[in-house]
Amino acid sequence: MTTDLQDAAPAARPVVFSDVDETLIRVKSMFRFLRFYLARRGEPDSTYDRLAGELKAMAAVGNPRSEVNRAYYRFFAGEEATRLAAAGWEWYDREEAEPGGLYHPEVRRALAGHAALGQPVVLISGSFFACLEPIAAATNATWAIGTRPLIHRGVLTGSVLLPVIGAAKGRVAHAVAAVRGADLGDSTAYGDHISDLDLLDAVGHPVVVGDDPELTAHADRRGWRRMAVGQPGELEKV
Repeated sequence: MTTDLQDAAPAARPVVFSDVDETLIRVKSMFRFLRFYLARRGEPDSTYDRLAGELKAMAAVGNPRSEVNRAYYRFFAGEEATRLAAAGWEWYDREEAEPGGLYHPEVRRALAGHAALGQPVVLISGSFFACLEPIAAATNATWAIGTRPLIHRGVLTGSVLLPVIGAAKGRVAHAVAAVRGADLGDSTAYGDHISDLDLLDAVGHPVVVGDDPELTAHADRRGWRRMAVGQPGELEKV
């Protein structure tokens, strides 16, 4: 005869989720990588200005963030995935060599602390593999889940499966918890922008990074923890 304790299922363990752009890192990876990749390909600065301007114009007239995210990946139609991945590591090394480095050290230390306690760290972002793979490797993240470009015969089609933007981040957190058998009520999430609200709402321990007015007002109403960091990147969040 077994006891109730012996019959009990293993206790669910917490997971730690973190947004990437302007939460874990100081800049917007998608814009910075686009500028880097175009220059690497020999394009003039005006090409970046034109493409970034198109995205900003879409956002300015009220297009949903998910549609702006889709538009970004159309710029990479016809590019080889292996070439983009290699460029991502070069981009990462260059960003890390900049004064101050790539990361918000406060958030990086916090994630390392969670990992030291055996809590899996999951990065969730609207960015993609070229940017996320080196960041995940450097921070020992268990998973990095971003917008996934569709690839046919090694080449990006310009389409994506699902923009990991806004409410999608919350759905990803629930999916990860289901797969890992994690307790979201005991889990932690870090985010810097009101578009991270669904991710933060999904866990029992949300942490608001930086000073986005809308998100910090929400945090103050809910009594959420806030974390001060250095200056944000110069490009607005997409």
